[in-house]
Amino acid sequence: MVNNIKYGLIFLALLTVSCKEDYLDTTPTDAISAADALATESNMALIIAGMHRSMYSQSQTILPGGSAVANTARANEHYWVPLGDNLAGGLIHSANANNLGWRTEAQWNSHTVETSQTVEILWYHRYNLIANANSIINRVAAGDLPDTPELRTIVGQAYAYRAYAYMSLVQHYAKGYLIGNPSSDPGVPIVEATEAPFTSGPRATVQQVYDQIAADLTAAIENFEDAAPRPSGNAADKANLNIDVAYGLQARMALATGDWELAAESAVAARQDYDIMGEDDWKAGFNSTLLPEVIWGSNVITTETTFFRSYFYLASNTFNGSQVRNNPKIADRRLIDAIPDTDYRKDMFLIDAPNSNLSAANGNGGWENNTNPEYETEEEFDAEIDRLASVWGWTSAHNTHPYMHVKLRQQSPGTTDPDDIIYMRASEMYLIEAEAHAMMGNVEAAQEALRPLGEERDSAYDVTEFDDQASLMEHIKFQRGVELWGEGFLFQDKIRWDEGIDHSANGGSGASQTLYQDAYIVEKPSVNPDWVFKIPQLELDANPNLGPGDQNP
Repeated sequence: MVNNIKYGLIFLALLTVSCKEDYLDTTPTDAISAADALATESNMALIIAGMHRSMYSQSQTILPGGSAVANTARANEHYWVPLGDNLAGGLIHSANANNLGWRTEAQWNSHTVETSQTVEILWYHRYNLIANANSIINRVAAGDLPDTPELRTIVGQAYAYRAYAYMSLVQHYAKGYLIGNPSSDPGVPIVEATEAPFTSGPRATVQQVYDQIAADLTAAIENFEDAAPRPSGNAADKANLNIDVAYGLQARMALATGDWELAAESAVAARQDYDIMGEDDWKAGFNSTLLPEVIWGSNVITTETTFFRSYFYLASNTFNGSQVRNNPKIADRRLIDAIPDTDYRKDMFLIDAPNSNLSAANGNGGWENNTNPEYETEEEFDAEIDRLASVWGWTSAHNTHPYMHVKLRQQSPGTTDPDDIIYMRASEMYLIEAEAHAMMGNVEAAQEALRPLGEERDSAYDVTEFDDQASLMEHIKFQRGVELWGEGFLFQDKIRWDEGIDHSANGGSGASQTLYQDAYIVEKPSVNPDWVFKIPQLELDANPNLGPGDQNP
């Protein structure tokens, strides 16, 4: 950990005051010392602002100093958010394109390799957040700063960020809590240092890491209760973590650990000030933190050069990049076919889009291979391709494919604009509450938790059809799959539910076995260690408290 995060505090302070530059100097200077960065409330606010920006900046701006992981290929949450659906087989590739290793991820040939950029950058970015949070938390604990609402806001965000980072680490680099033995399973190192070199202890147990997460979220909530309110009205405001975000993180933590009562309570607390989006907002593209039910997200500033590293480049079918034009992303047709026609979410998946891609992985691209009776002539086939481009805003160079989605769209389709990243919405909290009640066997409470969401989305919705625990849980899984599709939750969902991936079952997902290779069918997490990310070899080599025996199997 030493070599890759030792300059993080100083650099994040510099990052916040350099946002007008397209490219940042990645070599830290002595212009801001650690002591100066922590000297005042306003200086610490700059560090928090830098942490906000680090969530979507390219990694070379966060891990400077010549580090092997200071690479432009990952722009942090732009990559990590959709990765959850890419790995778990929800965001399906229709053709053989591998920009940024996105196909390699889907084939499970990246997170299973200890030298891959994915395992390295995710690890060091999260520990960079932890190091900066530690610096603020430990500085405020000294007790010589005035206790103001603004200071409470700062330290509350630091605790919440630290909890978020530890939860990300333990959920990727350790066995799932509900399918393992948390008291003995190795988790990740817990770092408490305030200043460089930020050395850690050995791997703590999964339980110890979750205990740390729980304590940090409790501290975050306590500080936010006396904090200044989060500003509102601007897209950038929801980058700030507040008490709602802390409750939402607590709900996620409790769901992952089977603390069903806490999960339900926290989910209700997190969403109370956010209305469920209506049809127009749900169909608006999921590209702005200003959407009413967004609790937390990053407003991506226009000068940030993420363009071909962005969430929308990897996951949206409207972005003007080769990853998208050559490889429209499709949804699992088994999921989409199960959506009732009375549910407006189905409109965002183009079931009958022509397969215009001559390089499609299924070999069915082009009019000559058309089997859809909707198109009786080549002219009708081509006309529909042109119509879809005019409706959804992509270019004539974009390919189309059956079951392609238009859920995730830029505000300016057909461009390279990155747009915002949404991390937490109210709908997720309704689904967490419903799952928690269902797992406690309280079918009626679970139905009532799900009812507002279901009735908003589906004009014919009747939650009472699911009147026992088993059928209700299957329905909750379906609702999560539809509502949160493309937002990154599927990988952790499958770990929590101990479900594998089978693109061939029940008529097939629409994925190509030739393209997906060994990831076409993946055994469930309780029997397959590949659901756990490898520890970076860089960390095993550099950290004196870790050795070859600490590598995940």
